[in-house]
Amino acid sequence: MNLQPRMEKLISAVSDGMYEREDIIAVALLGALCGQNTFLYGPPGTAKSLISRRIACAFAKPAYFEYLMNRFSTPEDVFGPVSIKALKEDQYLRKTQNYLPKAEFAFLDEIWKSSPAILNTLLTLINERIFRNGESIEPAPLKALIAASNETPEANQGLDALYDRFIVRLMAGPIEQTANFDRLLSSRPTAAEVAIAADLMVKPEEWSHWQEQLHTVQLSVETLTIIHLIREALAASYDELQVYVSDRRWQRAAILMKAAAFFNGRSETNHSDALLLRHCLWTQEQNREAVCAIVEQAVKETGFDSGINLAQIDSEKEALDNEINKELFYSSDVYETKRVDGKEYFNVIFSFNRGYRTEEKRDILIPFEHLKSKKKFHPLDGSGNKIEELTYEFDGQGVCKITSDYYGLSHDFKPKVLFNKGHKRVEINKRLINSLSASIAEINLQLKAMLDEVERRRHGYNNELASLFVSTDQSAIAIQGITEQIERLKMRIKDCERLEALCQ
Repeated sequence: MNLQPRMEKLISAVSDGMYEREDIIAVALLGALCGQNTFLYGPPGTAKSLISRRIACAFAKPAYFEYLMNRFSTPEDVFGPVSIKALKEDQYLRKTQNYLPKAEFAFLDEIWKSSPAILNTLLTLINERIFRNGESIEPAPLKALIAASNETPEANQGLDALYDRFIVRLMAGPIEQTANFDRLLSSRPTAAEVAIAADLMVKPEEWSHWQEQLHTVQLSVETLTIIHLIREALAASYDELQVYVSDRRWQRAAILMKAAAFFNGRSETNHSDALLLRHCLWTQEQNREAVCAIVEQAVKETGFDSGINLAQIDSEKEALDNEINKELFYSSDVYETKRVDGKEYFNVIFSFNRGYRTEEKRDILIPFEHLKSKKKFHPLDGSGNKIEELTYEFDGQGVCKITSDYYGLSHDFKPKVLFNKGHKRVEINKRLINSLSASIAEINLQLKAMLDEVERRRHGYNNELASLFVSTDQSAIAIQGITEQIERLKMRIKDCERLEALCQ
């Protein structure tokens, strides 16, 4: 059964008259539909309590509890007063009817202002859904708790465990668009309750049935890739962001993504569902935007999985590229040299006047290894002995100056380049080149097959990405990432074609 049309109408009905709160309501409602708790963060007067009351309206006659916390709040205010009758019988019991232990939906405003006695009891109630009442343990029917505050819990206050139970964390800010703000000023105060059609309202038996069904939804390979990328990015930036995500939070966030796919009529999660992690992983206002950026970047980088190890292909292609260039082209300039006793030398023959009409020719050897040096050396004669009256040095531009103070001579020598760097080699191992060419052609076939698969899946994927819980602008991030994936594949294919052409 496709629940998407029904959920779309339900969200629209619950959001009626709630300007710029539609997205918040949609995600908070999703949390309630899959049994996850929500934390609304924002300044006073931004409809946080109103959002909670509206979400409760989506369910058929739920037991609802609401309380504004303060530093003077007592456990009696939240969990119910102690029964005087039970005390007379030497029993310590609370009268929990109409209080949080008997509520299906609850809203606790300014939650971090309450006392440790309340918060510690909440920890067990909202996680294990049980309440210890005296000597007995009572099951709590709580489906979802929504809490709100204009602050996040301070570090080292012992609130981390409780805060971790709120899987969905939503920013509720003031209205931004002028047109919506003007409509707010012109309209009546928004009603806390709204009439929901009976066929849209969620029945208790439906809610219970859905909790089982949504676990049949599979996390796609792309979703798992996105999660791994996010984990790596958060670990790498821990010193800066101080964001720790517990295993419990990851598991509950996965349930939220599965629920999003389920209520959108899909049996597998996709990129849009993964974007919901933007609302699950941040901890403080200071790191909220940075965490959102990490999630969006991971979604953008992922694209489609084709079953082909692209990193391995890139590594193989790079190795083939290096091998082809090594076999086909000179990696450096090749100079005219003379080999003597296994070493390479520049052989320089020059003439000079030693006296009146007396010309002398000198045949000297300059070690090739000194080409890049700027130091002064003595050249060698044909027997390998130093010629002390001569010195030479290279200028760094490939010119060697030979001088002799004794004879008062100077001679410039520029080594002859036989083959410039990058020129094709004269002698080529044809058999090796043919083998390299065949390997490149095989990689190119794999890349083309991958491109065909990605382009096939890209066609019509906009409709698959459409989600009741993620805006169109957000879903476009995934499309942008897939478009870039296609362009990167095309560039790799062009590079393979270049390498194949070199082997011809």
